[in-house]
Amino acid sequence: MSTVNVKKEGNDLVISISGRFDFNILQAFRDAYANHNGAGVHYVVDLAKTDYIDSSALGMLLNMKNHLNAADGVIAIKNCQPNLQKIFSIAHFDKKFKMV
Repeated sequence: MSTVNVKKEGNDLVISISGRFDFNILQAFRDAYANHNGAGVHYVVDLAKTDYIDSSALGMLLNMKNHLNAADGVIAIKNCQPNLQKIFSIAHFDKKFKMV
């Protein structure tokens, strides 16, 4: 079972994905950032507990970026495991998002 958790850490809104990052968590992921849109908020997607992503996850990240009108690099993706890092690199997401 995949879960989406949201926590505020100072100016950071950290969205953590546990399990599979796929279409099944679409609404939970959308709600995580749509309900916290505000000036001065830094968005961080934490993938430390994510073991799988698919193309719908990539689309969800792009939709998040578009919804927030975020410039390249404003949304950070952190704690990627090597297999996920490779996917982001192939898809050139390392150019669109800040990878930490």
